[in-house]
Amino acid sequence: MKSKSEAKSIDLPSYSEKILQNLEKVIVGKRPSLEFTLLTLLCEGHLLIEDIPGVGKTMLARSLATTLGCNFRRIQFTPDMLPSDITGVSIFNQRNREFEFRPGPLLANIILADEINRATPKTQSALLEAMEEKQISVDGITHPLPPPFMVMATQNPIEYEGTFPLPEAQMDRFFMKISLGYPLLQEEISIISSQQLNHPIHSLTSITNQIEIKTASEQIKLIHVSPAVERYIVFLVRATRNHESVYLGASPRGSIGLYKAGQALAAIQGREFVIPDDIKKVAEPILGHRIVIKPSAKLHNHTPVQIIKEIIDSVEVPT
Repeated sequence: MKSKSEAKSIDLPSYSEKILQNLEKVIVGKRPSLEFTLLTLLCEGHLLIEDIPGVGKTMLARSLATTLGCNFRRIQFTPDMLPSDITGVSIFNQRNREFEFRPGPLLANIILADEINRATPKTQSALLEAMEEKQISVDGITHPLPPPFMVMATQNPIEYEGTFPLPEAQMDRFFMKISLGYPLLQEEISIISSQQLNHPIHSLTSITNQIEIKTASEQIKLIHVSPAVERYIVFLVRATRNHESVYLGASPRGSIGLYKAGQALAAIQGREFVIPDDIKKVAEPILGHRIVIKPSAKLHNHTPVQIIKEIIDSVEVPT
């Protein structure tokens, strides 16, 4: 592995495969979800994981932080949590007669915001500045967050008692929304066998560093996107605003998300240009959480996944 001073250019396909294989030592049989997680990291975005307890959401965040050699903090959100509990506080020092900043758990690289929808809207809003501006403000003083900075938030789609749904503004801040789901039969057998003596997370090692992550993110920005693909992206997003089952369509941030994710996917597949299939593959995790379905459509069991598929089938693909 190159030293921090030597890291100039990275073979993105092999670099990405190395990270994914390391993650698969802990997260078994979830390659698509791991790829979306990696794309979110390389695009410098944030990830929302909506799934039931016990399928590996926390292990995914811990495994990613260990693989990257980054600092990891887990925040368990509760209704009585205050914004200062995650950002930090200024405490008066009696010796030097000055206020000293005591950083909260947000000042880390990989943040697991566990059950984010259990916190009050006031506490949830404390994440907005951190997620969008990569900084926090405490007592009028701005503190930059260390790069790379990624929030991996989780929420339970089944249990809603005592929860506060995320506002649309905050949902839009998440680059992708994914679900891990139950493992297959053989995968679950493999999981319990691998944990007979020790959990695989304890033997996981770092295989990269923050300089290489930054270099990879910068290289992805150089992937070519043709004007035809750009128009295809915009047509897809605009179609979410005109769909009969959608009350609120995706914002321009959704278009930017598709653009960046398409670049990242093309890069890790070894291409220097984006094709329409790249956009199709990332459309659901990018746009699904950015649309609001009409109540009448919900009564007919329409879901964001179905709507995104309908839109992909209806929009003409550039040749």
